[in-house]
Amino acid sequence: MNWIDWLHTFFTAPDRQSGPNAITHRVAEHLAFSGEALLYAALLAIPLGLLIGYTGRGAVAVTAFTGIARALPTLGLVTLTVLVGGVGDTAILLPLVALAAPPVLVATVEGIRGTDPELRDAALGIGMTGRQVLWQVCLPNALPAVLAGLRTAAVQVIATATVAAYVGLGGLGRYVIDGLATRDFPATLGGALLVVLLAVATQLLFAGLIRYALPRGVRAQRAAGATVAHSS
Repeated sequence: MNWIDWLHTFFTAPDRQSGPNAITHRVAEHLAFSGEALLYAALLAIPLGLLIGYTGRGAVAVTAFTGIARALPTLGLVTLTVLVGGVGDTAILLPLVALAAPPVLVATVEGIRGTDPELRDAALGIGMTGRQVLWQVCLPNALPAVLAGLRTAAVQVIATATVAAYVGLGGLGRYVIDGLATRDFPATLGGALLVVLLAVATQLLFAGLIRYALPRGVRAQRAAGATVAHSS
């Protein structure tokens, strides 16, 4: 049986159409895990990144923290969380937040630090407070970088959320992990394909958001450059 037959078997199986093992249900579970983890990571990392990026304090600690966090094995964290707190949403959310927070934090810090110093000085010169400069000048300029960090985090979380199945939770990992355990290769291939499609869709979504978040001048400049390149 080739992979096309496997995919046909997977997508046409009756239990994939409705019930707790339906594709729509597993996708919803996977998105719920991923979205909740990304939300918590953003709530933790973005405010901290704004503060560090604007004040310049703690940049060394950020580098050390992100290096340590990226080195942590996600499956090991899931197992440890289960042993300590039992099976539940926390068992997957904590490791996923630990995975998603570093790229968001680094991107936010670099985005704020990348704001033109002359632009900052000009804003302060016209009487804006430090808080106003941060929110009205630095953050809009840093928004594409922040969204890029969120994109990286989201793709990593979607790909890694499959480990939820290792501890008996849902999501697309049920197809992959259970399929491997029972040698149900159509389910393994179908689940893996769905994870890839979700990751690609997330990439495209954030690419659109990043493009929209670019300042109008930059967007106009890129559009003009693309027009010139196309005409030549």
